[in-house]
Amino acid sequence: MRKSDKPLVVFLGPAHPYRGGIASFSNRLAHEFNQHDWQSIVYTFSLQYPNFLFPGKTQYATEPERYGLEIQQAVNSINPLNWLKVGNELNRLAPDLIIVRYWLPFMAPAFGSILRLAKRNRKTKVICIADNIIPHEKRLGDAVLTQYFQSSVDGFVAMSEQVMNDLRKLNIDKPRILLSHPLFDHFGEKIDQQQAKQTLGLKAEDKVLLFFGFIRHYKGVDLLLKAMAEERVKQLGLKLIIAGEFYEEESTYFDLVKELGIKENIIFLNEFIPDEKVALLMSAADVLIQPYRHATQSGVTPLAMHFDLPMIVTNAGGLKEMVVDKVTGLVVEINSLSIAEGISEYFNRGKSSFVEALRNEKSKFSWSVMVKGLVNFFDRLH
Repeated sequence: MRKSDKPLVVFLGPAHPYRGGIASFSNRLAHEFNQHDWQSIVYTFSLQYPNFLFPGKTQYATEPERYGLEIQQAVNSINPLNWLKVGNELNRLAPDLIIVRYWLPFMAPAFGSILRLAKRNRKTKVICIADNIIPHEKRLGDAVLTQYFQSSVDGFVAMSEQVMNDLRKLNIDKPRILLSHPLFDHFGEKIDQQQAKQTLGLKAEDKVLLFFGFIRHYKGVDLLLKAMAEERVKQLGLKLIIAGEFYEEESTYFDLVKELGIKENIIFLNEFIPDEKVALLMSAADVLIQPYRHATQSGVTPLAMHFDLPMIVTNAGGLKEMVVDKVTGLVVEINSLSIAEGISEYFNRGKSSFVEALRNEKSKFSWSVMVKGLVNFFDRLH
């Protein structure tokens, strides 16, 4: 609870002990606020998703919380009585600022209700960091739920032009700013590439593509597999590591690999990648590839940048906003032929032709810049 005269910020959304990119982001940002003379408290879930609605193996991280944050596991996403309790508790706590994450309309009733109650003190301001305003997988009622949520928010932060455009499409007439997604820098430092390959059981001469993250149709892994079967790519003798948990039927992809005759070139790591393995994968790879059909932004992109790993991304949503085409990586069209052309061009040019420009670009994406942007935006809301 409030421990000093420092301004108080409450983070509302996924955080430790929950896993995933949004939780990692919340943990890191709360820590950064503490470094900037704020006090942060994190309100995360006592129940995030009922098990039957969660497609993965577990919702929980295996690693300990690393920053010594004050974390309350308080929010039950499906219990209105809990929303009343948490909202009234935040109202009494009277934080100067609540930062809430919005990525799925399923969370709108809980968050919208809690925030309405929290703001009855006429002091607390609410900023939403919007990951998705229009979800990747649309369902009936999404717009109504989002409308209910957004009316409890004072201002929106987008991390891509795609999300800014989505706010306009839904006629959300609230103050909004664009801030770049900072680099994920808490997975350790880059490892020698040959050492990383050896640890992963790869050969020193292997050329390695990496797909990183959970697997759903909109992420285009099937397009990537078809690109791997194109003759110009097959001649390169590449290894594609698909590192992430299946959030849909995995046999679809295994059958496609068999049908395309590329089994010896594909390595599936069907798991949520633990923190200690992230640096290994990013260091072993020659390039990260994101063949998405559509996207807002991706936390995988700034993760790759931290490890000086160039990217091949499709021209989907906000993906291309952090990749300077033909300078820090390549931007391709959303089809298997264009992805294959991009892979071929990348390996013909070589990783070294992208890395120096990528390192120069990294300085724009710091956590300190994110905090300063949020605080300046907060000051404008008064």
